[in-house]
Amino acid sequence: MKRRTEAVRAESRRLARRLKRSRAADELKAPDALELVHLNQVSSMGELACSIAHELNQPLAAILSNAQAALRLLAHIPPDIAEARAALEDIVADDRRAGKVVQRMRAALPKGAVHMTAQDVNELAREVIRLVSDAARRAGATVRTELAPGLPRVGGDGIRLQQVILHLLGNALEAVSRCPPDARLVVVRTRAADGGRVELSVADSGEGIPPEDLERIFEPFYTTKPKGLGVGLSISRSIVEAHGGRLWAECSPGEGATLRCALPVWDEGARPAE
Repeated sequence: MKRRTEAVRAESRRLARRLKRSRAADELKAPDALELVHLNQVSSMGELACSIAHELNQPLAAILSNAQAALRLLAHIPPDIAEARAALEDIVADDRRAGKVVQRMRAALPKGAVHMTAQDVNELAREVIRLVSDAARRAGATVRTELAPGLPRVGGDGIRLQQVILHLLGNALEAVSRCPPDARLVVVRTRAADGGRVELSVADSGEGIPPEDLERIFEPFYTTKPKGLGVGLSISRSIVEAHGGRLWAECSPGEGATLRCALPVWDEGARPAE
């Protein structure tokens, strides 16, 4: 009887531990999923990181140069106070410039709720194009814009929408990198679309996408790149759909590929929402 009682107690303890582990797993499930999404976002920020590094290098080099110049000017006999002051003012300006770059980098890695406000798609596109301009020059690619004026604003989180545009541009630059140098063209367009939407498209002059892969490219971890993770377009579609929009790909023989993003127009009477 005693042995049986001990066996029952031991089984009860095992069940209690199992239940505790199950509850703990349930409690961690949602945060872990959010962390996985966040890590996927971080892993697909290569293009932006390259541009950020380039932008930081310029003000930091200028700060060093002006600081050295200020030391030399102050070492003169008599010291050249006016020129040293000018050099120090340049240091302050470059420091602020570097600070803004860091702020953009931190903002580009959002966590938590999406903050919905009215966004100008053309301005979002221009900012991302500026960020990848150095990468485009190194790749020998031309990025042309055809942005329709006077478009209504869309509702969304500006940073996350820029992340989508960044992915689309990064893919386009990758696609044209295999083209002859004089044929590497990426075109960013915006227009008013049917159904109260604004459409942004990124077209490239690359080899295009096989018809059977037009949907597969949006699947998580599907990639044709040797070193790609295959999460960028999957994340981008999730972001666009969370904004009530649609992201899809089109391809015509011999004309490269076009990725299109359609977003709902912002309701001017609506309040900013999480």
